Amino acid sequence: MIRSELVEKIAAENPHLYQRDIERIIGTVFDEIIDAMSNGNRVELRGFGSFSVKQREARRGRNPRTGETVDVEEKHVPFFKTGKLLRDRLNEN
Repeated sequence: MIRSELVEKIAAENPHLYQRDIERIIGTVFDEIIDAMSNGNRVELRGFGSFSVKQREARRGRNPRTGETVDVEEKHVPFFKTGKLLRDRLNEN
């Protein structure tokens, strides 16, 4: 599902809301999640999961094209851990 599909689904279930307002609400939610994570905070959505930032240490890597050894700098990457409700729904038979 992409962002526009999410907006359409919410608009269909809530005909009293304008689509432009739904787009702003979704944009604000995503912006707040991004801001929190960029500040190093963890974001938890109960039942869905939690977003956090993990630090990857600097290491030596290899250029797959040439086989040459290269230094890879330390970096921060997003990490998502599913919540129990989501995990249970995914594993239903």
